[in-house]
Amino acid sequence: MSQKPPWLKPHGQPWRAGPARRLYDNPWIALEEYDAVAPTGASALYGVVRFKNLALAILPLHEDGTITLVGQNRYPHADYSWEIPEGGGPLDGDPLEHARRELREEVGLEAADWREVLRAQLSNSVTDERAVGFIAMDLRPVAQAPDETEDLAVAQIPFKEALETALAGHMPDMLTVAMLLRAYHMAREGALPSALARRLLS
Repeated sequence: MSQKPPWLKPHGQPWRAGPARRLYDNPWIALEEYDAVAPTGASALYGVVRFKNLALAILPLHEDGTITLVGQNRYPHADYSWEIPEGGGPLDGDPLEHARRELREEVGLEAADWREVLRAQLSNSVTDERAVGFIAMDLRPVAQAPDETEDLAVAQIPFKEALETALAGHMPDMLTVAMLLRAYHMAREGALPSALARRLLS
């Protein structure tokens, strides 16, 4: 859809924010607190997590209809997460350049065919984090170089199995779920190479 539908428009008054109080700051995020005024006119205390990087998600699609996933321990939920390759890049940088880097570092792949397929806001009630998602195709192996804090497992899984696993709640990472559904929709709508689409859907 190239044009916004007529119903997709703002209603009412926007939030109004007073001066920010920075409560926490590190190289990746900052926490700010505001004495705000809600769209209803009510006073409200509002905290916002400000992200200093763009979130990047890459779905590597192999010609045989498989995808590459990464397994790692995640700190916030103290659990093990299987997900598509993800990372971050500077807010003022080229998302594709940094997505290429993440794919090389995390799973040791380079792609000749890159397609930006998703732009999203993540948890937009309390953070300003934005994400860009890419499908990567025509893949070839290169040297893997994970970050010093990353202990990564890598698996090549049939796309349909990964999609069903995510929809069953066993891969709850939201960018993984969103990108798998996006690729499924593209395969159904003829927006991917036909031979690959058939393998993804079979």
